[in-house]
Amino acid sequence: MRVSSRIDGSICGAILFLHRPSLSSNRSAAAASFPAPVHSPGGGPARSFHSGCTVRRSTSTSTATPRSRPSVPQRRPLLTLPALRVSHTRVGSSPGPSTSATRVNHTAALAESPFDSEFDDNDAPAPQDSLDDPQSPLRKPRRRLSFSKKELLALIDPYDGEEIGAVDDYLQYLRDPYMRGYAQPDTQKFAFARTAEDFEYPSLEQVIEAGEEEQKTLWELRFAVLNRLRNPHKVHLDYIYDTYQRLPEPRMLYIHSRFRHQLLRALGQPDERDAGSMLRYFEIIADIKNTGIPLTTAEWNCAIAFASKYVGTVTETEVEAALKLWREMECDAGIKATNVTFNILFDVACKAGNFALAEMIYREMESRGHFYNRYHYTSLIHFFGLKQEASGMRAAYKEMINAGEMIDTVVLNAMIGGLLRSGEEAPAERLYERMKAATLGDDGDGGDGSVPVRTTTSDRAITQALVMFAKIGRRHPPSRAALQRMTLFSPDLQTYRILVSHYGVKRGDLAKVAAYIDEMKFFKIPLHHAIFLALFKGFAHHGGFPRSPWSEQRLTGIWNALLDALDSGAAGLEVKTWLAVWALRAFARCSTRERVLDVYDALKARWHLDPVEEQFMIDFLGSLVNK
Repeated sequence: MRVSSRIDGSICGAILFLHRPSLSSNRSAAAASFPAPVHSPGGGPARSFHSGCTVRRSTSTSTATPRSRPSVPQRRPLLTLPALRVSHTRVGSSPGPSTSATRVNHTAALAESPFDSEFDDNDAPAPQDSLDDPQSPLRKPRRRLSFSKKELLALIDPYDGEEIGAVDDYLQYLRDPYMRGYAQPDTQKFAFARTAEDFEYPSLEQVIEAGEEEQKTLWELRFAVLNRLRNPHKVHLDYIYDTYQRLPEPRMLYIHSRFRHQLLRALGQPDERDAGSMLRYFEIIADIKNTGIPLTTAEWNCAIAFASKYVGTVTETEVEAALKLWREMECDAGIKATNVTFNILFDVACKAGNFALAEMIYREMESRGHFYNRYHYTSLIHFFGLKQEASGMRAAYKEMINAGEMIDTVVLNAMIGGLLRSGEEAPAERLYERMKAATLGDDGDGGDGSVPVRTTTSDRAITQALVMFAKIGRRHPPSRAALQRMTLFSPDLQTYRILVSHYGVKRGDLAKVAAYIDEMKFFKIPLHHAIFLALFKGFAHHGGFPRSPWSEQRLTGIWNALLDALDSGAAGLEVKTWLAVWALRAFARCSTRERVLDVYDALKARWHLDPVEEQFMIDFLGSLVNK
């Protein structure tokens, strides 16, 4: 089989114009129906993925049977996605009526909501209708979802005939797969005390008397910090840090306590957590420690988050740095960790693959009596996804709903990523289709698919609002459904980053990647360098083979789209080290040595390299072209 070159118009055209105003604003997206659970080809229900792994609590000391390996369920046909413009033609045969290029319908009709009956095995996908037809049901007003617990639970496909247990059951099963019921050891408990005067030093009366020049610098610094907290896009953190450095030593004794907390809060909320922002924050922390001023719990938590999340891939080095700061926080500073601290530690242990440490942190949080919030439940879903335990993910999702937390795109993205990692592609795709359907039905008439552009500041504000909504919903249960309707279910950049990375890098399915990028354009999601990174990874892994759809021609089209976007100053696009590395690897796999050198020259002309990065890229380029 070979894939027609007509796919070029889909993927490259979508990338070229994704950062510009949409040329097809009248186009509507597919709003898929909610299909039934997976059935076997024989007509009966498919086998449960974990049918042999039913979790039970057992106190018996007798030896149980070993854990059985889960069986893979029968895969059902995927839902219809937007047109991929891919033709499948048998080599050596002339195209006839049956072998002509097949154009997949761009829409799937919205069927009756599955929330009317929970997990109905008799549900079937609705027939497809075109959105271009004025008489199409998609143009008619739809009944708004009430977003009750039953409806939110129906977003995730359950296993056939399997009862979802509690999260503790699945955690106990991971710790003791043979269910011998070993007793867990007790841990030591510490108690510390701190006075309010320690955190309020120095006061306005205790600061060092500043001269005329220092007073001018302090006013300038205070004005910059307050503007940064009110309008983060107006003041850059480098300007605040440079102004702070103009103060004489010891700098912190010129700043009273309230202003110090505001300065740390501004520096602790960068546009992107990278090595520069981490070093800048820790230098301020060092000045505070050198003057003997204690840090608050929020400032310690921010330091731990910086130590563990300033890199894209978390390793054991970041885990050790986070644990060292935690030990310093509790043993040296005498400040007890909060639920936020444990969630940060749990998240970094999971991302580093240290599941034993993650379970220890989880048990320590339970022993101290900390309550769970949306952060902990989302981290639990991610944890079970890394362990490829889809049943645990469903249990954590169910407990999150029962606890009254708000479900939004962040939680559903964690479910999609975990399902794909666990090999359940069909449930992940159905969940994605339900997210699209909920988005298109928000205005009652199908809408144009536009969603608000989200930034780091807006995401932080949305998260705080969701936490507040959950508290109000628990105090006033009748208002919970109305608050849930205010949350966003629309796919965002992280959704497409997960899908493109899975189908592009892992599966090598260029047709699906083209479809998802085309849907990004429909939802008006700005293109990000992370999408180009996933595409270049796909060409580096799957390119260079005869008759491969990952050809040099398509790679050149994507490369030209990236250059056009960079030259036009598209937001969210910038050349980074890993983007350059994988672009060079992709051309080394699919093209010639001379083309690799040309790509490096084009990147260098659009990239301001520091001496360290330039030396690294020169060494990498030398090792790549000399292979």
